[in-house]
Amino acid sequence: MTPEIAVILTDPAQRIIWVNEEFTQITGYTLSEVLGKKPSILQGPNSSRETIKRIRKGLKNQTPVKDEITNYRKNGEEYLCKLVIHPIFDLDQQLTNYIAFEVDGNVVTDESDISLLQLEDKYSSSSLKGVEEMKLYFELRDLMEKEALYLNSELTLRMVADKLNTNTKYLSQVVNHHAGINFQNFLNTYRIKAAKARICSDQYKNLTLYGIARQCGFRNKSTFYKVFKDIVGMTPRKYSHTCREKNEHL
Repeated sequence: MTPEIAVILTDPAQRIIWVNEEFTQITGYTLSEVLGKKPSILQGPNSSRETIKRIRKGLKNQTPVKDEITNYRKNGEEYLCKLVIHPIFDLDQQLTNYIAFEVDGNVVTDESDISLLQLEDKYSSSSLKGVEEMKLYFELRDLMEKEALYLNSELTLRMVADKLNTNTKYLSQVVNHHAGINFQNFLNTYRIKAAKARICSDQYKNLTLYGIARQCGFRNKSTFYKVFKDIVGMTPRKYSHTCREKNEHL
């Protein structure tokens, strides 16, 4: 299961201008309740002063920050917040926003495979082309992860654009800008992730590799093998052997 990743977008003065649904699910606060306030609204008595100083220093210096801190939900419950904050600059290198990605450390113990929680993520050097574009990108991610649309081999850019009430040109630009790949490759990253999980699961051991590929949205065997090797760095068969060896050692 993909962990919930809260996204907080602020203006240069660190006032919140947008949060995603996952933020509300993790903290209990809705957008209307935090709009115009600073993320420090989540801090409380047990929030480390040293951590707060480190975060403030990074914000002041307009440099990316990765840290963890004790935060508080709306109901007063403490939770460990693992976060990454990126300053966002326009084409003239003027600060326009800060964007923060956060997970509940009580739920996510290892964030090493969550790309948004890595400092080398593209946001560290990317200009932000508007709040609406950012919203659309994360709405797209939510749609993919919650409804698993990528499992449909007939899925098209038009179908997804219609679900998000946008047009294909804008959606394609958003994917290219924020994911750094085209829409088809964007779908394939989800499909390969699903295929990897199935290959390593005993639940699907009765299926061939191509049978798993078809379940995950691939229609062509050779395409599946090529995309899998490009993304994973090995063939599906090699990956299957690797999974089997790991399972045998457990």
